[in-house]
Amino acid sequence: MEDKEHANPQIKFVWDAPLRPYIKRSSEVLRFYLAVTLICSSIVILLGDPILLLPLWALLFIFYIFTVTPPEIITNKITQFGVETVGATYRWEVLSYFYFTERFGYDQLVMVSHAPEFHHIYLVVPSEKVKSELVRLLSQHLVYQERPARTITDRLIEWFSKLVPREDTVTQTVASQKP
Repeated sequence: MEDKEHANPQIKFVWDAPLRPYIKRSSEVLRFYLAVTLICSSIVILLGDPILLLPLWALLFIFYIFTVTPPEIITNKITQFGVETVGATYRWEVLSYFYFTERFGYDQLVMVSHAPEFHHIYLVVPSEKVKSELVRLLSQHLVYQERPARTITDRLIEWFSKLVPREDTVTQTVASQKP
């Protein structure tokens, strides 16, 4: 549901999209998460600090939930005053710049607030048409960065995400092991 007609003249653009990027994973990826957690748990037990098992298994639970639960579809709005999403309004005065990233085959709009907080707001962009309209509207209020500066945290997340096997790699490995 893109760019609906509205009774409210303050709303400039509306689009529906998933709450977060999502890709359905197979049971092999879930087994990978479980294996890594079991190995880490063994190391923690050998080191003699069993209280660290709680965050390890909680993290496995979070990965499991995000892997098997598809996100709900939400409505995002660009208004004269800012951006509305999931019941929160981010005013133009609070936001500094925006850029786009790609995750799981989805384009993501990332809006960043002013210093010192640097809050990041992530919104899924369902199509190129919506993306071009967002660039047009947001550029009137915010700075558009085609290549944003990557922090050490961004680089670490990217490095860790490369460690998790992709779906097609796991499927090929399992298929090649079958007689």
